[in-house]
Amino acid sequence: MKILVLHGPNLQLLGRREPDVYGLVTLDGITAALEAKGVELGVEIESVQSNHEGELVSLIGASDGVYAGILINPAAYTHTSVALFDALRAVDVPAVEVHLSNTAAREDFRHRSLTAPACVGQITGFGVESYLLGLAGLIDFIKRERS
Repeated sequence: MKILVLHGPNLQLLGRREPDVYGLVTLDGITAALEAKGVELGVEIESVQSNHEGELVSLIGASDGVYAGILINPAAYTHTSVALFDALRAVDVPAVEVHLSNTAAREDFRHRSLTAPACVGQITGFGVESYLLGLAGLIDFIKRERS
């Protein structure tokens, strides 16, 4: 089973970008944690970070038949991207949205996710653990759907 992990804009700056909000974990640290959890859960992880909305849309569009699920942190596109919402809805690949910070406790514009309604779940506010919880939940969802 392969899982596509998508990281949105500016997440390549983790570890030095607003550590009071995002912590000190780097994108490489998140990827390593996900890969270790993937081994534990018996899944292969492929991680991609892009600052370009169209690239993320294309990756989602090409996911059907290749990946069992998508774990996505759309970052700033969470609150703005109808294109990501449409892409997630267009494929038959379940997705879970994750965020390092608790978006509901931040600026008002971060309280609404345009992409979450296209996902089977959303986990926010637990730092890198949001990704790990999201992965475990996604795998559980996929296994339940297959049985």
